Amino acid sequence: MLLRIFTEPQQGASYDDLLTVARRTEECGFDAFFRSDHYLVMGDGDGLPGPTDAWITLAGLARETQRIKLGTLVSSATFRNPGVLAISVAQVDQMSGGRVELGLGAGWYEAEHAAYGLDFPDTPGRFDLLTEQLELITGLWDTPVGEKYDFAGKHYQLKDSPALPKPVQQPHPPIIVGGAGKKRTPALAAQYAAEFNAGFRDLDGTKVLFDRVRAACTTAGRDPETLALSAAHRVVVGKDDAEVERRAAAAGWSVEELHKSGVGGTPAQVVDKLGQFAELGADRFYLQIMDLTDLDHLDLIASDVLPHVS
Repeated sequence: MLLRIFTEPQQGASYDDLLTVARRTEECGFDAFFRSDHYLVMGDGDGLPGPTDAWITLAGLARETQRIKLGTLVSSATFRNPGVLAISVAQVDQMSGGRVELGLGAGWYEAEHAAYGLDFPDTPGRFDLLTEQLELITGLWDTPVGEKYDFAGKHYQLKDSPALPKPVQQPHPPIIVGGAGKKRTPALAAQYAAEFNAGFRDLDGTKVLFDRVRAACTTAGRDPETLALSAAHRVVVGKDDAEVERRAAAAGWSVEELHKSGVGGTPAQVVDKLGQFAELGADRFYLQIMDLTDLDHLDLIASDVLPHVS
């Protein structure tokens, strides 16, 4: 299982904070550094110093890291024009030497759209945007150099696009699709994604989503084994109960909430829980780290968890 560090910068983090964590992520031997793509703090807190744009952040990190993969979990289809997003991601892929992955979703957080003047269609409307964006972005990237690309959708129309620039990765950077939708989400993952992410689900819920997307692959004529499967959870690891309790509080949870809805405990307990997700087919796990100032937390996971699951 690949372990990836996943951050929530909208809760309050500067670019320098993220750079520090990304560098430690690389030093510790984790596979990737991912960040959410949000513009508004969630729950309590002021979110200071304010949001950082996901793809501007990843562009900076692309030049200041050497090995780790970089990506979003996930960018919202309501945030950016897909033609512009295709350019941005391709450029960051070039800047990183081919280490970018694009997580793309329909979007869900209505308050941040209101806060920054972004349109927020209803759920079917957002999925319509996502569907067109997946086709359009991959179409731009996959068009051979020297040829033009046209797209005629309900929401987007392209005419004689040179479909440039091209990303380093071929045929294109891996795309991650996730969520709990019963029909459209697994179908989109089967058609466009290199990875399906089950998100923050318990073991039973994760199995349901994995089974659903495997079935969608079979229906689409795709070998389910070609689709990577992943899960994500808030993670707190401590050497003893006192350290677990302290880190859980710093992450905004009680120990009871952590054990109910996250992955936490001593290194041995966390290794066991990650193993249960691996048995369901998860070959990647996103460790949601909330306290970005606690670099010792990353060191502990790297020394006492990572060697036992990778």
